[in-house]
Amino acid sequence: MKPRVHIVLVHWNSWPETSACLTSLHELDYENYRVIVVDNGSSDDSVSRIRQTFSWPELILAGENRGFSAGCNIGISRALLDGSDYVWLLNTDTRVAPDALRAMVEKAESEPKVGAVGSVIYSMERPTELQAWGGGHVNFWIGRARHFLKPVPDDAIHYLTGASLLVPRQVLETVGLLDESIFLYWEDTEYSYRLRRAGWRLVVAPHSQIWHKGMTGVGPKNPKLDMLYNTSAVRFFQKHSPTPLLSLWVGVFLRIGKRLLAGDWGRARATWGAAWQAVNAKT
Repeated sequence: MKPRVHIVLVHWNSWPETSACLTSLHELDYENYRVIVVDNGSSDDSVSRIRQTFSWPELILAGENRGFSAGCNIGISRALLDGSDYVWLLNTDTRVAPDALRAMVEKAESEPKVGAVGSVIYSMERPTELQAWGGGHVNFWIGRARHFLKPVPDDAIHYLTGASLLVPRQVLETVGLLDESIFLYWEDTEYSYRLRRAGWRLVVAPHSQIWHKGMTGVGPKNPKLDMLYNTSAVRFFQKHSPTPLLSLWVGVFLRIGKRLLAGDWGRARATWGAAWQAVNAKT
């Protein structure tokens, strides 16, 4: 029998994306998996539509939008209670290849000390364009994280993106769950750094392919995105940077400068305001 895998989707007002994702998951060539959909307090009719269209996923209602990390943790906790060997965190705005899960499990089972497995992620809009080789790297000198856009050795990976993240039960039980003080963005990077500090490895399964849309919740160039991103960045750099003030403020000023050059004063103000508030909240 293959290891038991629970796939956790955190849903929020995104029926078209979640529907497409569930449809692709139904075609997986892996026989021992269950799907858990955690609804983070949707305000539209998407929950009822999921119930009417898909009878096989388990649907958990969080009752309110507590953030991506908290939503994932609800699903992870349920999966562990149900005897899961692995939990696959997957964004709802993805479609997966039929062998995506099998390739991840095989990678995890074939190497020692694997703390998490990522996928090769392509753009939904441009299906042959690589969006991320599993994850990326963090430059603490300039407070910036960037996805790898070409294949790299596993040892070069600083973080795996939460768009597709397979985590073994032992890791979840020893390292813990996601940091719920991070509402959205950087939660996957923070978790990856915790895993690595605990001696676990991050790896990519080259034959696990998914297609990711991205930014379905708030949309591109939305000041709310900047607020969430920079609040979470403060949390990450305070926890993991050897020079947190340098990483934090250089990154903030670079992002502000980029927005000012584009003439986007609203996003520049949102970036500064979120970072300043988050820093002061921690002092």
